[in-house]
Parts: sequence; C-alpha cells; structure tokens
Amino acid sequence: MSNILLRAITGFFFVVLVIASLWFGTIPTVIVSTIFFVLGLIEFTSIFKHMKQIQLFKNYFIFISIILYTIIILAYLNYIDFVFLSIIPLLIFSFFLVELWRKKENPILNIGIHLLGVFYLVLPFSLIIILNEESTERNPLVIGMFLLIWSNDTFAYLSGRFFGKTKLFERISPKKTWEGTIGGILLTMIIGFLISFWGDNNDFDFWLIAALIVAPAAIFGDLIESLFKRSLNIKDSGTILPGHGGILDRFDAAIFTIPFFYSWFIIYNYF
Repeated sequence: MSNILLRAITGFFFVVLVIASLWFGTIPTVIVSTIFFVLGLIEFTSIFKHMKQIQLFKNYFIFISIILYTIIILAYLNYIDFVFLSIIPLLIFSFFLVELWRKKENPILNIGIHLLGVFYLVLPFSLIIILNEESTERNPLVIGMFLLIWSNDTFAYLSGRFFGKTKLFERISPKKTWEGTIGGILLTMIIGFLISFWGDNNDFDFWLIAALIVAPAAIFGDLIESLFKRSLNIKDSGTILPGHGGILDRFDAAIFTIPFFYSWFIIYNYF
C-alpha cells in the first residue's frame, strides 16, 4: 500500500506539472519539456552502461541531440530561419563520422543505438512543443492527448486487475491482458468523446478517432519500453520519479503515441 500511495502522489504532481506547463503557454511548455527531454537523454545513455558490447559516446550523443531539438523548436517558433533545418541531416550523419575515429569494437551497433536515441527522444519531445503551439483554449491538443494516454493507462490497469485473464503479450509484459487492453480502449474512447465537448465545434470526429489511435499506440509504446528493459535486463530506466521509475518509464506510452497523434492532426486538418 505504501508503494501505491507513493506512486499516486508522484503521479499526481507529475500530471499537474505537465498540464500546468501546457496550459500556460510556450515558455513553460518549452522549459518543462526540455527538462524532461534532457533527463530522458541521460537515462537513455545510462541504461546501456552494463552492456559491454555497446560503447556509447555519451557526451557527444547528448550534445547533438540537444542541438537537433533546439534547431527544430527555434525554427518552428520563428526565432531562426527554416534554412537551419538543413543542418539536421549533417548532424545525424556525424555519428557515422565520429565512429571512424573512436575505433570501438562494434561501430555498427554503436551507430544504431545513437540513432535510435535521437529518433526515440528528439522527435516526440519536439512535437510536444509544436503541437502545443497549435493548441487554443477551445482546442487543447496536447492536454487532450495526454488525458487520452493517461486514461488508457489507468483504465487498462483497472480492467486488467478486475477482469484480466487472457495474456496479451506474456513474453514482454506478463501482467497485461486482452481484457485490460479492450477495457482501456473503450474507456479512452469515452474520454475522447467528453474531450470533444471542450474543443471547437465539430471536433467529435477528431477526438473519437484520436482516441482510437492513441489507445493502441500507448499500449505499443508501453510494450516497446518493456521490450527494451527486458533486452537490457533492467527493471526501470531510472529512479528520479518515486514509485514510477525514470522519465522513460513515465513517458513510454507518450513517446510512441505523439508522432501518431501529430500525423492524425495533420491529416485531419489537410482534408
């Protein structure tokens, strides 16, 4: 019970911090998202420290990732010209060049892990800020997305706890069940329906389909993080959030979901 209480308290303050930063606009969103992003980068490098066959260039990886993240955000916020985005491919391919001089035993594996970290963290966290810039009081995109993600996580857990019998993906996550998954998706759709009343007129179709996209994406995000941890033989990515583990543990569903939600937002507005 003490662990459940600790988890609940941490989760409450985490949710308040995220929603408050998104609600109060660009600067708070950038500050909070950047803090989580940098902590996530540090955690990503630390989870490989016991893998002798992987030799990450930790400082260089963090430096390049922050530069990529900064360029994307500043260009989108019109603080720098979009021409600076042309630097991004050069920075990404620099990992290949650096590995030439490092003379490590597994260069291909090292390059692959560096690139995995870039795409796994830079893209989702920069999209949080980009999406929030498209939000209004009548159309709270990122807040709505996080509410869907957290609703799916909560309802899937409760449904699985009370009704779960059939294992969903026992090899990766033994506790997840089909009953919990279905319950999470159905109740997330209800939350999506309720959010549509908060947004602009005629947003019912956007949020209903968003719920159908977010719920399975969040489940896959959780499973992928579990796959990483099982492959690396670790329990949590970190310990910074009492009762929850690390930043990557808390954002596992969101990291995978954000690109899908962003794509749906673009498609919806295009048509």
